[in-house]
Amino acid sequence: MNSEALDGILGFLKQAEQLKNVLRSSHTSQGRPESTAEHSWRLCLMAMMLEDDFPEIDFARLVKICIIHDLGEAISGDIPAIQQVGLPDKTAQEREDLLTLLQPLPDAQRAKILDLWDDYSEARSPEARLAKALDKLETIMQHNQGRNPPDFDYAFNLGYGQRYTGYNDLTQRIRTILDEETAAHARRQGTN
Repeated sequence: MNSEALDGILGFLKQAEQLKNVLRSSHTSQGRPESTAEHSWRLCLMAMMLEDDFPEIDFARLVKICIIHDLGEAISGDIPAIQQVGLPDKTAQEREDLLTLLQPLPDAQRAKILDLWDDYSEARSPEARLAKALDKLETIMQHNQGRNPPDFDYAFNLGYGQRYTGYNDLTQRIRTILDEETAAHARRQGTN
Protein backbone atom coordinates (compact mmCIF):
# COMPACT_ATOMS: atom_id res chain seq x y z
CA MET A 1 0.00 0.00 0.00
CA ASN A 2 1.42 3.37 -0.94
CA SER A 3 1.65 6.27 1.52
CA GLU A 4 -1.16 8.26 -0.08
CA ALA A 5 -3.61 5.33 0.21
CA LEU A 6 -2.55 4.71 3.80
CA ASP A 7 -3.01 8.38 4.68
CA GLY A 8 -6.49 8.29 3.13
CA ILE A 9 -7.47 5.18 5.08
CA LEU A 10 -6.22 6.63 8.36
CA GLY A 11 -7.99 9.92 7.63
CA PHE A 12 -11.23 8.07 6.93
CA LEU A 13 -10.93 6.00 10.13
CA LYS A 14 -10.32 9.16 12.16
CA GLN A 15 -13.47 10.76 10.72
CA ALA A 16 -15.50 7.57 11.19
CA GLU A 17 -14.66 7.72 14.92
CA GLN A 18 -17.40 10.34 15.18
CA LEU A 19 -19.91 7.49 15.04
CA LYS A 20 -18.92 6.79 18.65
CA ASN A 21 -20.24 10.25 19.55
CA VAL A 22 -23.53 10.07 17.65
CA LEU A 23 -26.24 9.33 20.20
CA ARG A 24 -29.45 7.50 19.40
CA SER A 25 -32.87 7.50 21.03
CA SER A 26 -32.03 4.13 22.58
CA HIS A 27 -30.69 3.94 26.12
CA THR A 28 -28.41 1.33 27.60
CA SER A 29 -29.48 -0.83 30.50
CA GLN A 30 -27.75 1.73 32.75
CA GLY A 31 -29.78 4.59 31.29
CA ARG A 32 -27.03 6.18 29.18
CA PRO A 33 -27.86 7.14 25.58
CA GLU A 34 -26.52 4.54 23.17
CA SER A 35 -24.14 5.57 20.39
CA THR A 36 -24.62 4.56 16.78
CA ALA A 37 -21.29 2.72 16.95
CA GLU A 38 -22.59 0.64 19.87
CA HIS A 39 -25.73 -0.19 17.92
CA SER A 40 -23.66 -1.27 14.91
CA TRP A 41 -21.44 -3.43 17.12
CA ARG A 42 -24.36 -5.38 18.59
CA LEU A 43 -25.99 -5.65 15.18
CA CYS A 44 -22.82 -7.41 13.96
CA LEU A 45 -22.83 -9.63 17.04
CA MET A 46 -26.47 -10.49 16.42
CA ALA A 47 -25.67 -11.44 12.82
CA MET A 48 -22.81 -13.61 14.07
CA MET A 49 -25.08 -15.45 16.51
CA LEU A 50 -27.54 -16.24 13.73
CA GLU A 51 -25.01 -17.08 11.01
CA ASP A 52 -25.65 -20.85 11.03
CA ASP A 53 -29.37 -20.29 10.47
CA PHE A 54 -28.69 -18.48 7.18
CA PRO A 55 -26.34 -20.78 5.22
CA GLU A 56 -27.36 -19.16 1.93
CA ILE A 57 -26.12 -15.74 3.10
CA ASP A 58 -22.65 -14.41 2.30
CA PHE A 59 -21.76 -13.77 5.94
CA ALA A 60 -18.76 -11.52 5.21
CA ARG A 61 -20.98 -9.29 3.06
CA LEU A 62 -23.70 -9.26 5.72
CA VAL A 63 -21.27 -8.12 8.43
CA LYS A 64 -19.75 -5.48 6.14
CA ILE A 65 -23.23 -4.11 5.48
CA CYS A 66 -23.98 -4.11 9.22
CA ILE A 67 -20.75 -2.24 9.93
CA ILE A 68 -21.35 0.54 7.39
CA HIS A 69 -25.17 0.81 7.32
CA ASP A 70 -25.25 3.91 9.56
CA LEU A 71 -21.80 5.28 8.69
CA GLY A 72 -23.18 8.47 7.14
CA GLU A 73 -24.59 9.40 10.54
CA ALA A 74 -21.04 10.27 11.62
CA ILE A 75 -21.61 13.66 9.97
CA SER A 76 -25.25 14.71 10.44
CA GLY A 77 -26.18 12.39 13.28
CA ASP A 78 -29.14 10.10 13.80
CA ILE A 79 -32.78 11.04 13.42
CA PRO A 80 -34.89 8.71 15.57
CA ALA A 81 -37.50 6.81 13.56
CA ILE A 82 -40.32 8.30 15.61
CA GLN A 83 -39.16 11.79 14.57
CA GLN A 84 -38.95 10.80 10.90
CA VAL A 85 -42.71 10.42 10.57
CA GLY A 86 -43.90 13.06 8.13
CA LEU A 87 -40.37 14.20 7.24
CA PRO A 88 -38.60 13.69 3.92
CA ASP A 89 -36.64 10.44 3.70
CA LYS A 90 -33.26 10.86 5.39
CA THR A 91 -31.60 8.53 2.88
CA ALA A 92 -30.41 11.25 0.48
CA GLN A 93 -28.75 13.26 3.27
CA GLU A 94 -27.18 10.17 4.78
CA ARG A 95 -25.76 9.12 1.40
CA GLU A 96 -24.38 12.63 0.80
CA ASP A 97 -22.76 12.52 4.24
CA LEU A 98 -21.33 9.09 3.49
CA LEU A 99 -19.79 10.39 0.26
CA THR A 100 -18.14 13.19 2.22
CA LEU A 101 -16.84 10.73 4.80
CA LEU A 102 -15.48 8.40 2.10
CA GLN A 103 -13.63 11.19 0.26
CA PRO A 104 -10.14 10.44 1.67
CA LEU A 105 -10.29 6.77 0.66
CA PRO A 106 -8.72 5.32 -2.46
CA ASP A 107 -11.29 4.99 -5.27
CA ALA A 108 -11.61 1.20 -5.03
CA GLN A 109 -12.35 1.24 -1.29
CA ARG A 110 -14.73 4.16 -1.65
CA ALA A 111 -16.63 2.26 -4.35
CA LYS A 112 -16.83 -0.92 -2.24
CA ILE A 113 -18.30 0.86 0.76
CA LEU A 114 -20.71 2.87 -1.36
CA ASP A 115 -21.88 -0.30 -3.11
CA LEU A 116 -22.54 -1.96 0.26
CA TRP A 117 -24.40 1.10 1.53
CA ASP A 118 -26.51 1.42 -1.63
CA ASP A 119 -27.32 -2.28 -1.44
CA TYR A 120 -28.49 -1.83 2.16
CA SER A 121 -30.43 1.33 1.38
CA GLU A 122 -32.25 -0.30 -1.53
CA ALA A 123 -32.46 -3.76 0.11
CA ARG A 124 -31.26 -5.32 -3.14
CA SER A 125 -29.48 -8.46 -1.96
CA PRO A 126 -30.52 -11.15 0.52
CA GLU A 127 -27.67 -9.90 2.76
CA ALA A 128 -29.04 -6.35 2.69
CA ARG A 129 -32.58 -7.51 3.42
CA LEU A 130 -31.38 -9.60 6.34
CA ALA A 131 -29.27 -6.68 7.62
CA LYS A 132 -32.36 -4.45 7.51
CA ALA A 133 -34.37 -7.03 9.45
CA LEU A 134 -31.66 -7.45 12.07
CA ASP A 135 -31.14 -3.68 12.31
CA LYS A 136 -34.78 -3.16 13.22
CA LEU A 137 -34.77 -6.12 15.62
CA GLU A 138 -31.61 -4.94 17.40
CA THR A 139 -33.13 -1.47 17.82
CA ILE A 140 -36.33 -2.88 19.33
CA MET A 141 -34.30 -5.19 21.56
CA GLN A 142 -32.30 -2.23 22.86
CA HIS A 143 -35.44 -0.21 23.45
CA ASN A 144 -36.84 -3.08 25.51
CA GLN A 145 -33.59 -3.63 27.38
CA GLY A 146 -32.71 0.00 28.01
CA ARG A 147 -33.53 2.10 31.01
CA ASN A 148 -35.57 4.65 29.08
CA PRO A 149 -37.04 8.01 30.08
CA PRO A 150 -40.57 7.86 31.55
CA ASP A 151 -42.14 9.23 28.35
CA PHE A 152 -40.50 6.66 26.05
CA ASP A 153 -43.00 5.58 23.35
CA TYR A 154 -42.91 1.76 23.45
CA ALA A 155 -46.11 1.52 21.39
CA PHE A 156 -44.30 3.03 18.39
CA ASN A 157 -42.07 -0.04 18.23
CA LEU A 158 -45.03 -2.36 17.69
CA GLY A 159 -45.22 -1.10 14.10
CA TYR A 160 -41.59 -0.11 13.63
CA GLY A 161 -39.78 -1.88 10.79
CA GLN A 162 -42.51 -4.48 10.24
CA ARG A 163 -41.93 -4.57 6.48
CA TYR A 164 -38.34 -5.68 7.07
CA THR A 165 -38.57 -7.96 10.08
CA GLY A 166 -40.75 -10.46 8.26
CA TYR A 167 -37.66 -11.44 6.26
CA ASN A 168 -38.14 -15.11 7.09
CA ASP A 169 -39.56 -17.38 9.78
CA LEU A 170 -36.67 -16.83 12.22
CA THR A 171 -36.70 -13.03 12.00
CA GLN A 172 -40.48 -13.13 12.38
CA ARG A 173 -40.17 -15.35 15.48
CA ILE A 174 -37.66 -12.92 16.99
CA ARG A 175 -40.02 -10.07 16.16
CA THR A 176 -42.90 -11.85 17.93
CA ILE A 177 -40.81 -12.28 21.09
CA LEU A 178 -39.69 -8.63 21.00
CA ASP A 179 -43.25 -7.42 20.34
CA GLU A 180 -44.45 -9.30 23.42
CA GLU A 181 -41.72 -7.61 25.48
CA THR A 182 -42.60 -4.23 23.95
CA ALA A 183 -46.30 -4.66 24.70
CA ALA A 184 -45.47 -5.56 28.32
CA HIS A 185 -43.38 -2.39 28.64
CA ALA A 186 -46.19 -0.33 27.14
CA ARG A 187 -48.73 -1.84 29.55
CA ARG A 188 -46.48 -1.15 32.57
CA GLN A 189 -45.91 2.38 31.33
CA GLY A 190 -49.67 2.91 31.06
CA THR A 191 -50.16 1.89 34.68
CA ASN A 192 -47.56 4.34 36.03
